[in-house]
Amino acid sequence: MTGKERITRILRGEPVDRVALHEHFWIDTQKEWTQQGHLRPGENMADHFGFDLDECWAFNMIADLDFEPQVVAETAETITFLDGNGATLKRHKLHDSTPEHVAFRVCDRETWEEVRPLLLEPDRRRIDFAAYRRVKEECRRAGRFFVWSGINVFECMHPLCGHENLLAGMALDPDWVLDMASVYANLTVELQKILFEEEGYPDGIWYYEDMGYKGSPFMSPRMYCDLLQPAHKYTIGYAHEHGLPVIMHSCGFVEPLLPHMIESGIDCLQALEVKAGMDLVKLYAQYSGKIAFMGGVDVRALYSNDREQIDRELLRTIPYVKDGYRYILHSDHSIPKTVDYESFLYFIEKALELGTY
Repeated sequence: MTGKERITRILRGEPVDRVALHEHFWIDTQKEWTQQGHLRPGENMADHFGFDLDECWAFNMIADLDFEPQVVAETAETITFLDGNGATLKRHKLHDSTPEHVAFRVCDRETWEEVRPLLLEPDRRRIDFAAYRRVKEECRRAGRFFVWSGINVFECMHPLCGHENLLAGMALDPDWVLDMASVYANLTVELQKILFEEEGYPDGIWYYEDMGYKGSPFMSPRMYCDLLQPAHKYTIGYAHEHGLPVIMHSCGFVEPLLPHMIESGIDCLQALEVKAGMDLVKLYAQYSGKIAFMGGVDVRALYSNDREQIDRELLRTIPYVKDGYRYILHSDHSIPKTVDYESFLYFIEKALELGTY
């Protein structure tokens, strides 16, 4: 069974030979393993580890495509810069991390109106046609399931105005947030139409949409339904119109939102971050008749590089999520360089052994 066949069937809940396999890595991890001689320079991790799917990030959703990032401050360890969203961000130089949010030019409806015109037309410069074409062909040759990957509206909005301004806006000026979500949803779909009509459709869509943190979503279920769900139904609906299943990634605790995300049309939930409070086994038992799941294996077990801890984590999850043919193996986040190459290989081998039917 090819990866494409396996993923296609899992997203439908149809019988397969084993659970499917995918993973994400921090950039530092590939560098570390390459320096150690485990990987060839620039080697595709999907090829190396035999993943069942691969993805292509083909869109640039920065507000001002013509803006050249400006360095605001720099130290030996960090660099602070202004980007095309009007956001001032601080990044570490020595290791991968989420950038620190310093300031945002867009902070309310009035400042949004200044950048809104930049996002109304589907500028072809936003699309990396060549990358999409290349990864699509690589997946075809390898028999992998190919997904277009990109951010959905919440992940478009908060880089523009920051989480604090966005969440305050959801409570105090919901019409502003609704408008931003609608503009980004329309832009996403119009860009997809251009790309897919010229380069062909992918096998599926993967939206990234981090809507939670430790113990809670960023918004209430009612706010999700009122302010984000219309955009989700529109973007997911476009995919379904063309027979494309939709995977949605969301870090953090999003369990209270999950029934509404399913109502929006997602076919698979990815990440299921254990340290944020997500419980793969519980959610699988509750919802696997409706959607598939990817992730939910605590990456901290891999940090330990202790095979007994890895065994315990896999035995805690895999035997319980095999039933129903609705599971894709993945950690609950991404693999850092502190995980030994040999530990990751063991993780895959042990998990697929447990996950074979």
